[in-house]
Amino acid sequence: MLTYPNAKINIGLNVVERRPDGYHNIETVFYPIGLHDVLEIESSETCSDYSFSSSGIELGGDPEENLIVKAYRLLRSEYQFPPVDISLVKQIPFGAGLGGGSSDAAFMLKALNELFELKITPKKLERLAAKLGADCPVFIQNKPVFATGIGNVFTPIELSLQGYSLLLVKPDIHVSTPDAYALVVPEKPQLSLIELIQHPLTEWKDTIRNDFEKSVFAKYPEIETIKNTLYEMGAVYASMSGSGSSVYGIFDSFRPEDALFEGCFITGGQLE
Repeated sequence: MLTYPNAKINIGLNVVERRPDGYHNIETVFYPIGLHDVLEIESSETCSDYSFSSSGIELGGDPEENLIVKAYRLLRSEYQFPPVDISLVKQIPFGAGLGGGSSDAAFMLKALNELFELKITPKKLERLAAKLGADCPVFIQNKPVFATGIGNVFTPIELSLQGYSLLLVKPDIHVSTPDAYALVVPEKPQLSLIELIQHPLTEWKDTIRNDFEKSVFAKYPEIETIKNTLYEMGAVYASMSGSGSSVYGIFDSFRPEDALFEGCFITGGQLE
């Protein structure tokens, strides 16, 4: 079975308050985009547990630490199904605020459910995905949502960017989450993002912000330069996604040339 785990972007990200457990409550909008990994699973005739191979962007590390394998282990702890061969073509970059690992895990749960006819409901899949990471459940139904809590409480929203184009740029920089939080002062916004997102896209530049940009831009000014360049190229709205380091621009119906971003990972296309 072939599946295509997709990335997401964050439209706005407000750090609302620090929680007693040390985490932060946030509000953001997750929006799926057409940048995909390729995940293939099939019943194994040669192994007693699983096999795992990958190509594309190098993964490194122990496969047991990969969220795909953790998703397999989690589901197999509750359901009986055969060993599997897992193959991944990794195309969503790491440390980019695009949710690639979370998407891989969620699509693994969905693929196993379908392949072995486990008949797990979407709600149950979301609960299982939540055990793997805060934003994993969003990829189960894979629709635009307004997210609160630590990014794990979802409210469906009517939001379509169909007809617009996306240009996404990721420099060769990895931004750690602690670094991103370094200069963030939690503050509840006067208007919730769920209200602002309903305004015309042409107003987003002045009203919708990503609170991580202040600390990330201070440490990595080249990321801020990318955002400014996207606006100079005519973006209607531009922002860092999540805690970085990728930056995207949303353009009216066309995607400009990307030659200005030499040495960066670049992708884009029509939004749906």
